[in-house]
Amino acid sequence: MTFEGPLAASAYEVLGVAASADDDELRRAYRLRLRETHPDTGGDASLFIRVQRAWEHIGTASARAAYDRGREHVSWDAPRASAPSAGTRPRTKVYGQAGGWRRLNYLRMLTDHLGRTVTAREAYDPAVVRDAPWEARRMLAAALAEESTAAAIADLGIGFTAWNGVVVGVDAAQKLDHAVLGPSGLYGLASDDFGDTVRFRHGEVIGRAVGGSTPVADLLSRMRSVSRVSRARFAGAILILPDDDLDEPVTVLGSVRGVLVAVVRRSALRTVLRGGIPGARPMGVTEAFDVRTRLTQTARVLVP
Repeated sequence: MTFEGPLAASAYEVLGVAASADDDELRRAYRLRLRETHPDTGGDASLFIRVQRAWEHIGTASARAAYDRGREHVSWDAPRASAPSAGTRPRTKVYGQAGGWRRLNYLRMLTDHLGRTVTAREAYDPAVVRDAPWEARRMLAAALAEESTAAAIADLGIGFTAWNGVVVGVDAAQKLDHAVLGPSGLYGLASDDFGDTVRFRHGEVIGRAVGGSTPVADLLSRMRSVSRVSRARFAGAILILPDDDLDEPVTVLGSVRGVLVAVVRRSALRTVLRGGIPGARPMGVTEAFDVRTRLTQTARVLVP
């Protein structure tokens, strides 16, 4: 479990103790939380796993010291673009900027909340972020998720092309986070972070933090909008979540509204994109060239 996300509880919060708790207090809290959350005694299995992972981070003196150092240096600043180093292999051809639209909205929400303009440095201070309204923290968490996905996509290699923040109408809020074209086909991607574990029901993501939102249905709707404009056929849809929010690296939900859907851990994304979702229709070289041309000509990408 990483705990660095704007929505995620810290290891101390999961165990129900202050960060200043001594070792004995920490150990007692861990044992209590294990009993409270154990599935055999009526507890929540996902919470039980989170308690165990929290203990892995702060259960020993060395692990706790490393965890505390990491929390002190957490940074949610916007990533800075850097030129590729000489001699590195060619990277993915990328259009658009991931996360920028959501970061702008996070800053707007924070300004409205505080009633004054905030500097970028202040806006991303961990203390300010943690005190921000849930909706603002949710927006920042989604921006960070987009940027992490974009970083993974950029390393796929020369055989791939990616479009970040694809918009086909006037409403930027209805953008498709990412479209990725490669040897395994064209995939529509959405990046998110709910700050908690999720489950699946009837082809949709559910969970305490998901609330009434429908991330899979939203992703499919945005993919259909892109398809109508570009006449490009998607091989599948992929929802990317933080590793610790999912029990398995890849969960294939099957065909949802006629499109193959998979929910994947961020660390498994490159493997899935290179091999494709099992059962997806492969794409030939000629078709891939045609799709790349049409998307490049018709896709409008966000560059805040």
